[in-house]
Amino acid sequence: MVQQAGYGSWRSPITADLVVTGSLRLGQPAWDKGDLYWTEGRPQEKGRNVLRRQAAGGAVQELTPAPFNVRTRVHEYGGGAYWVSEGVVYFCNFADQRLYRLLPGSDPQPLTEAGPYRYADGVVDRARGRILCVREDHSRQGEPENSLVSIDLASGSQQILASGHDFYASPRLSPDGQNLVWLTWDHPQMPWDGTELWRAEVAADGTLGEPQKLAGGPAESIFQPQWSPQGDLYFVSDRSGWWNLYRWDPQGPIPLCPMEAEFGEPQWVFGLSTYGFAGDGRILACYEQDGLSHLAYLDPHSGQLAGIPLPYTQISGLQVSGEKAAFLAGSPTEATALVCLYLPSSQVEVVARSSSVAVDPDYLSIPEPIVFPTGGGKEVAYAFFYPPKNRDFVAPAGEKPPLLVKSHGGPTGATAAVLNLGIQYWTSRGIAVLDVNYRGSSGYGRAYRDALKGRWGLVDVEDCIAGAQFLAAQGKVDGERLLIRGGSAGGYTTLAALTFHTVFKAGASYYGVSDLEALAQETHKFESHYLDSLIGPYPERRDLYRERSPIHHLEGLNCPVIFFQGLEDAIVPPNQAERMVAALQAKGIPVAYVPFAGEQHGFRQAANLKRALEAELYFYAQILGFPLAELIEPVPIANWPPPR
Repeated sequence: MVQQAGYGSWRSPITADLVVTGSLRLGQPAWDKGDLYWTEGRPQEKGRNVLRRQAAGGAVQELTPAPFNVRTRVHEYGGGAYWVSEGVVYFCNFADQRLYRLLPGSDPQPLTEAGPYRYADGVVDRARGRILCVREDHSRQGEPENSLVSIDLASGSQQILASGHDFYASPRLSPDGQNLVWLTWDHPQMPWDGTELWRAEVAADGTLGEPQKLAGGPAESIFQPQWSPQGDLYFVSDRSGWWNLYRWDPQGPIPLCPMEAEFGEPQWVFGLSTYGFAGDGRILACYEQDGLSHLAYLDPHSGQLAGIPLPYTQISGLQVSGEKAAFLAGSPTEATALVCLYLPSSQVEVVARSSSVAVDPDYLSIPEPIVFPTGGGKEVAYAFFYPPKNRDFVAPAGEKPPLLVKSHGGPTGATAAVLNLGIQYWTSRGIAVLDVNYRGSSGYGRAYRDALKGRWGLVDVEDCIAGAQFLAAQGKVDGERLLIRGGSAGGYTTLAALTFHTVFKAGASYYGVSDLEALAQETHKFESHYLDSLIGPYPERRDLYRERSPIHHLEGLNCPVIFFQGLEDAIVPPNQAERMVAALQAKGIPVAYVPFAGEQHGFRQAANLKRALEAELYFYAQILGFPLAELIEPVPIANWPPPR
């Protein structure tokens, strides 16, 4: 029987326990000898990443016992933490950052010594009995040194193959073992700004000949160099303004299928893949267009693209092996899953699911893609709007729902239209959600990505506000009950929106940046010059860093904020949140602070994920004044309730 209750007060079967308990982080699919491997991050095991394998016959096995955690800290964000060859697994263990070798039927054995090194993104050079990978050396003061190294499989001895650039990625050995390609970039570029593709011959003793730059530069981003089985070199480049596929030719790169679509993505982590080679010679590729993923065959000679109809709106991590492909995929009604596609028949098999929870569709809000004017009406931005949805409740006549605007991290990144129980947690309680792909987001071409350059803290904030006001003007949400939340860079956008504007009534910052100058001075190597393009060179434009930092303009912040922070965060240190909390407390503004020991940049432990979600709901309920339909452990709110 449908009941009447105010928005925010609907009782929902999508509890915080349900969101967290049924949630796994699936990652890095890989094929070897017909077997499929992947990682599984488990909040119930404090975020430990476990390596699993499905044998060609279908049996699934867990390969890495506790306490092993398959995760590398190269670039701090990691990725590419394991690789497989002939049934032998090589992986990075998070606790000690050593490389381990895992033989079938055996326990993991260390391959490298404990020390200052971290490893990622490897490939096995079986003919020479070694691994080729990226190494990050933390043995000296200042920034760590990145290089390409070889590691002997018998002795563990290491040899530097290429060095001198600030960053390295994607070492890939040709099928005949005679050529190695890789990517580099240097400060102040990020990999989505400008990278270089290099090739060198591999000598008989394993050293590299004189490297030759094949493509790329400070204004061209190269992604995923890969050799075909026939020995042709392919890669993705955005030289046209869109990340498209190319084949290398001595006369110059040959575009395969020019189109306004993204076959690449920001390389925040190692090991990303959007294409591979099918057994019939065609390329199987996934691409983004208008915020949605597509899978298609591409004929490398004719350039003909043939789409494969699948029920997915988001696809990533594509790996191809002969007549099979594996990838991570999801849709508005299906959480991300590891999917195996049998190419001849287009038959789909779900190998693993990120969520074991089944939710009645009558409680699920289906995202509506919206395009709205921004920049004074001269530009547009994109978002997914989730209206409230719960079959058991209806709001009183005339009431409009509160809106929670969600600002993704990065800021060079994107949100996707895939089932996220963390979003449905809000919509099933009667709170609408707007998930914004503000200017600067990926998936809409380089010009849209570059629209944030020099304007971080301005156009991203403007787009979040414009999206909220667009919905309010249409009567879909209550313009007097607008909220905003975000994590990391999205946390900065949240704090900037709350500090420099008066549109939102409250907000939540998850490990968000409040002091841009401190971030420029304290953050890790990978992002140490990221702000040069987003704001301006530091310290030359110190004025802009202070001008856009919420911590220096607290006179403008007059609405309640809740902060969530990992105490081991090396990317946005805890003092960024703690200084804001102290200042708001002193100012008399309602503020809450929820720190988590043992958490870094992004929460992984089940208990903490649950606490954060419930505490945020409790906070909004107090501030907006709606009753909760469930018992939630209160979170202390300083300066609340306000004095009469």
